[in-house]
Amino acid sequence: MSVPRVLVQTADFDIGAEIATLRAAQPAVGAVCSFIGTVRDRNDGSAVASMELEHYPGMTEKAIDAMIDEAERRFGLLGVRVIHRVGLLQPQDQIMMVAVVSAHRAESFQACEFLMDYLKTQAPFWKKEQTPEGARWVDARVADDAALARWGIDAGNA
Repeated sequence: MSVPRVLVQTADFDIGAEIATLRAAQPAVGAVCSFIGTVRDRNDGSAVASMELEHYPGMTEKAIDAMIDEAERRFGLLGVRVIHRVGLLQPQDQIMMVAVVSAHRAESFQACEFLMDYLKTQAPFWKKEQTPEGARWVDARVADDAALARWGIDAGNA
């Protein structure tokens, strides 16, 4: 059974189940690396009551799938799973997951970090926070662009 590499969904996810699925029937896997992003209760000095994420179905999944192609090309991975949630989320909710498997740990760590840097700047999501001062859109950060640049990729978000 083929497991989709990318899911954009409103539902929460179980990291243990996702990793078990990714590792299933792959005896060559020697390393697993994962990252879970959660919604913070503060951002840019303000309390955050909630965050709403929007995406353009089809376009977002295609863009993330291309990111995974690049990660596989660079790091020789044995499997990747990216889940990103959309809709209304609360502080402490899981917002996204990147999990990679490879033969060795260095490739897993690098690929997971590469995909995170890429997702933060290139994945087409629109994020709006609710704060005591009102709603505000969340832009890409200069630090995220700099993180992507170390992989030799210009974010182009300036």
